[in-house]
Amino acid sequence: MTLRRIALILIVLALTLSAFAADGKQVSYKSGDETVSAILYEPIGGGPFPAVVVIHEWWGLNDWVKDQAQKLSQHGYVTLAIDLYRGKVATTPDEAHELMRGVPNDRATRDLLAATAYLRSLKNVKPDKVGSVGWCMGGGYSLDLAVNDPKLAAAVINYGHLATEPDTLKKINAPILGLFGGQDKGIPVESVNTFAEQLKKLGKKVDVHVYPDAGHAFENPNNKTGYRADDALDAAKRTVSFFAETLK
Repeated sequence: MTLRRIALILIVLALTLSAFAADGKQVSYKSGDETVSAILYEPIGGGPFPAVVVIHEWWGLNDWVKDQAQKLSQHGYVTLAIDLYRGKVATTPDEAHELMRGVPNDRATRDLLAATAYLRSLKNVKPDKVGSVGWCMGGGYSLDLAVNDPKLAAAVINYGHLATEPDTLKKINAPILGLFGGQDKGIPVESVNTFAEQLKKLGKKVDVHVYPDAGHAFENPNNKTGYRADDALDAAKRTVSFFAETLK
């Protein structure tokens, strides 16, 4: 294939995606007695569209997470990038660790359920086609949302904490996609395999993929020592395909 032909293909692809481009806007909604903020990305068009709650890493709602939400919206999803840290964003691992530890479990669960409820209330969203995706801390919360929201239609877990107790996993109705690094010391492959096996025993839909040479947070280019471009691209493709199968 010539360079000219490749350039033409890239131009056509860019023009195609631009037709579904979305600009983010800050929105607010109730979470218990609190009013919380998030960034909403909406595809161009009348809809209704499927929707996805986008859950940040332990760093907080930074530019990389916003970019993931915007990219996903270009595939025809209303996306809601939530903020579990109430506006705070970490710049060092120590700050991130402190912020993560400062989120009460009950408040996080309340915020997650408020996010899906908010999306289902929008006129341009299909209320029965709401899913979730998260990375690192957010990957674990994506699983938590699947446990706590019986109406969730799909959940993607990118190297997030796992549950293996049958009493917990049996609450899940959503199909699960799990993407993990084989060298992730915090989430051993054995735990990933046990998680998948338990879900299958319970008759749940689960697809788990382990990237043998990847460690934790391999999808984020800001992870200078652990980013793996090819694995990140494959993970993104799997995510898009999974949502197309489960939400569209």
